[in-house]
Formats: sequence, C-alpha cells, structure tokens
Amino acid sequence: MFTGIVQGVARVGAVSTHDGELAVELATEGLVGENISIGDSVCVSGVCLTVARLTDNGLAFDVSRETLSRTHLDGLSEGSRVNLELAMSVGDRFGGHFVSGHVDGLGTLVAKDSAGRSTQMRFTMPRVLAPLIAEKGSVTVDGVSLTVNQVIDSPSAVEFELNLVPHTLAATTLGELQIDHLVHIEVDLVARYLKRLRECDD
Repeated sequence: MFTGIVQGVARVGAVSTHDGELAVELATEGLVGENISIGDSVCVSGVCLTVARLTDNGLAFDVSRETLSRTHLDGLSEGSRVNLELAMSVGDRFGGHFVSGHVDGLGTLVAKDSAGRSTQMRFTMPRVLAPLIAEKGSVTVDGVSLTVNQVIDSPSAVEFELNLVPHTLAATTLGELQIDHLVHIEVDLVARYLKRLRECDD
C-alpha cells in the first residue's frame, strides 16, 4: 500500500525485453535506504512493482505482459525518469490517500495552462472511469496523489482537471509532461470497491 506522496524521481539505467516481458533497472542511489529487500513492493510512476534484484546503482524489476498491457511502461528507455514511492510502514505519516499501485486506465494530457504560481492540467480518461472520479475527490496520476478540480463529461470525451503547485511540479515528473503524453490513472480505492459492491447488488 502507498500514499501517492512521491519520495523521489529515479532514472532508468537499463531496459531489456525477454519473451515479451520487460526488465527495468532504476538508479535509485540516495532515494532508498538499506531497508529494502528483494520481494518488496515499490510504486514506479503509479505501478506497483516487485523488487527482483538489487544492483550496484539501485533496484531491478521484471514487468509482466499483464502489467505491460495495462500501462505504458513499455515506453521506458534508458534515461527516462519515473516517480518512486516505497510501500508504507506502520506508523508512517499519511499525507496522501490510499494508493494500491494498480492502474485503472491510461489518460492523456490535453491542456496545460498557468494558474498563478501553479499549473492547471486537464486529462482525458476512459469513459468507464468517469463515475469513479469526482470533483474534490482524490486521483493518482503517475503515482502522485492529487485533488480533482472538476470532471468534464462531453459527448466526445470525459476529462478531469487538476491544479499542480510548484512543489509537486518540481518534486515529480509531472512538471515534464507535454500535450499528448500518456499517464497512469488510479481512481480512489474506496470508489473502486463501492462500484463493485453496487454491481453485485444489481
């Protein structure tokens, strides 16, 4: 379990493919301590991955075909930057919201404008996620816990709008996003299970 409060930005050191799956090495020196082990969960730009190997410079992960089919991790290359968060420990400060690292869909940045010292961003999302994202509710974008300004539902697309403060832009990869960039979207965990319960009742 994670909180969506990014602990640092790591750089991809190496990427390779094996039988349709991906092996990714991240240079995490200075971002993680010595208390991380093989088998631990790490949130990598919103995707929960399991540490497969410890390297001289950081951590290595194997990404399955299932994960590749639901994310855009296949677009990673050497030098790419990703948001990083270690799994919660008992007693940790809880600053974001409950984040599982299970991506619900891909979004696309369609607008980016200045709003005072902050930046306003608008993303499209799969229509199936529209009931699960609410104004002033929480959403995770590339592993970052954010508050939804508004949801815009039109015949052509469903979009949601966010305000990103300077700290978030500087401390995560979201400040690097350009129009048409894909992002990982995870809806609020409570909303996901409420939807499932309603479906079961029907």
